Amino acid sequence: MKRKIILSHRRKREGKTHYKQRLKLLLSNCIRLVIRKSSRNIIAQMIQYYPKGDKVLVSATTQELKRDYNYNYPRRNITTAYLLGLLIGTKAKKQGINSAILDIGLYTPSKGSILYAVLKGAIDADLQIPHSEDIFPDESRIKGSHLKNKIPLEDIKSKILEAKHVKKEKVTRK
Repeated sequence: MKRKIILSHRRKREGKTHYKQRLKLLLSNCIRLVIRKSSRNIIAQMIQYYPKGDKVLVSATTQELKRDYNYNYPRRNITTAYLLGLLIGTKAKKQGINSAILDIGLYTPSKGSILYAVLKGAIDADLQIPHSEDIFPDESRIKGSHLKNKIPLEDIKSKILEAKHVKKEKVTRK
């Protein structure tokens, strides 16, 4: 007698997608704040689900901080993540996006991580995102007081919130 081999979804086998979690996020029918980390950068995107495929409405990376705001500091720490959250929040407000839900994908949620620093920045930019106050990093870590090279957080924060450098992105909504 032959055995049937049942294969799961390819992206699940590769460890790229958690389908139960994704389905819950999609059924909420809300815009998602998706945060991903690479070896050197952090990427934040506001994504809307469509049956033919997800559409990226707004995107921001830590490379933009370097390019547009002369941010010559490490691009993968808590202070940088907070500034990235401010940037994505400011861009989202310009596009008329006022609320979202957090999508951290397959990352393990740990209190005070880079992911939650991005969330804190987006909330400080006046986005409505469901959260708990005790998951955020300490205020001293957001300000960068633990770093050798002090980051001028307030200067860059004011530039982002003034939104002089934020470019309008083309968005096609159906």
